[in-house]
Amino acid sequence: MAGVPARVIVLAGPSGAGKSRLAERLGLPVLRLDDFYKDGDDATLPRIVTGANAGLVDWDHPDSWLRTDAMAALASLCRDGVSQVPVYEIARSLRCDLRTLDLGGSSLFVAEGIFASEIVAECGRSGLLAAAYCITQRPSVTFWRRLSRDLRERRKPPLMLLRRGIALLRDQRRVVAHAAECGCVVATPDVAFHQITSPR
Repeated sequence: MAGVPARVIVLAGPSGAGKSRLAERLGLPVLRLDDFYKDGDDATLPRIVTGANAGLVDWDHPDSWLRTDAMAALASLCRDGVSQVPVYEIARSLRCDLRTLDLGGSSLFVAEGIFASEIVAECGRSGLLAAAYCITQRPSVTFWRRLSRDLRERRKPPLMLLRRGIALLRDQRRVVAHAAECGCVVATPDVAFHQITSPR
């Protein structure tokens, strides 16, 4: 897909690391990859097999996410500058609407989400990738930011959020290492912002 009118800046990294805030700060159109979660009644959703949350849906596993749909929307944005994308309510685990994402002639846009690293290689092979970052901060900072946000937005029951937060705190180093293996540059939000916005 050489010569596409627009290319994507991928922002991956742990939940709560600051991807959405960075995307807003950049002032570019944003494709929210977390809107491509499967609905909560999807029989193919993965389950947590150990620990206090055993038996519950594993929303942090890539199989809880519609990668093919996300890539199709991203490719449409690069090719046509517009795409119909879902609106997902995390609190209800449900795709509730569709919206039109229009780049308005921008040659760059951001795709951000916790599974964003999973599309970096394909975007690179297809000539769609402008840059890819894994946004990260100290695990303790990410933990409190994520928990405060999730409680404020009532994403899930409080005890579930706390247990999930502790599990993600312990898993953060692995998540960041995986993103780096997928081709992401590991950086704090401030460092990524300055690298993306610096004249080339």
